[in-house]
Amino acid sequence: MIHGPSLAIGAVIASVVLVMVFLGFENFSDEPELVMEPTPTIQESGPPKITMTTFLENGSPMLGNPNAPVILVEFGDYQCHFCNVFFHSTEEDILNNYVETGKVRMIFKDYNIIGPDSVTASHGAHCANDQGLFWEYHDILYSNWTGENNGWASSENLAKFAQEVGLNIDDWSECMTKGVHSQTILASNNDARSLELTGTPAFFIIGPDDKVTRIFGAQPYEVFENIFEIELEK
Repeated sequence: MIHGPSLAIGAVIASVVLVMVFLGFENFSDEPELVMEPTPTIQESGPPKITMTTFLENGSPMLGNPNAPVILVEFGDYQCHFCNVFFHSTEEDILNNYVETGKVRMIFKDYNIIGPDSVTASHGAHCANDQGLFWEYHDILYSNWTGENNGWASSENLAKFAQEVGLNIDDWSECMTKGVHSQTILASNNDARSLELTGTPAFFIIGPDDKVTRIFGAQPYEVFENIFEIELEK
């Protein structure tokens, strides 16, 4: 069971992100590609620089062939309605046709904008990752989604999900109580803000030449397919 400490941790982290409900956007951007700069070794003043680290660190383990030429990065919130729409309507086709065939690798990053349960759910996934079951826990969260801020992602339910995917519940509970991954989740939220994201889900497709294409909202599979094919031709 998860008790007060994990909820307190979630509340503290959630207090530094926007606790609001944003609707997913129904368009994707064909703006000029983002400028990738080498990751600075010294903290610089001024606006944060966008680097490959912004997309690839502070998130999930890579899903798919680590040498796949195209990378799909999703910023999501486990309580987000449109994130759930993407999971059920689009993600499976992407996994079947591009990830499992070695063409695309995928990473999930947290952007907790709905409420404290969003943060606690994120922590549950990262604690599952300690036992090599991040994606299984990610999937069970979205498979049990029933709305925003209605209690489905309570500490009790998160513990039940941990048991269902086969985690060592004692180790997972200790990870949750200690807030082991709080800084990773906070850093991922900071990465989302540095990219000026205002809602979830938000996607970034990184091609073999490091060109970055942004997609906002739960777009249909064909939108992703079109961009993947363009990048794979390079």
